[in-house]
Amino acid sequence: MPEGERKWLFLTNHAHVLIAVSRDPNARVRDIAERVGITERATQLILRDLEDAGFVEVTRVGRRNVYQVSLDKPMRHPLHEGFAVDELIGLLSDLRAVGPGTGPR
Repeated sequence: MPEGERKWLFLTNHAHVLIAVSRDPNARVRDIAERVGITERATQLILRDLEDAGFVEVTRVGRRNVYQVSLDKPMRHPLHEGFAVDELIGLLSDLRAVGPGTGPR
């Protein structure tokens, strides 16, 4: 990226963590953080936000956490009214399956 150019992403870190957890419910915080590109502490805070808001359920199994995404939970922004989390995850999974540049237009 050229110097001085602003870096921004289409999805928030909360969305990235949610997607990472949906793809690997047994992932460690360290693994999620690495996949998303944020610190473990930031990942822990985001997981807590998602749990508190009911988007993720955390179950302790031995020394590990197992995550379950509430796929039917409606998205929070007014522009996404009527859409549930599973639609976002499904759309991104569909795009991933067909490959870059071949998705719907």
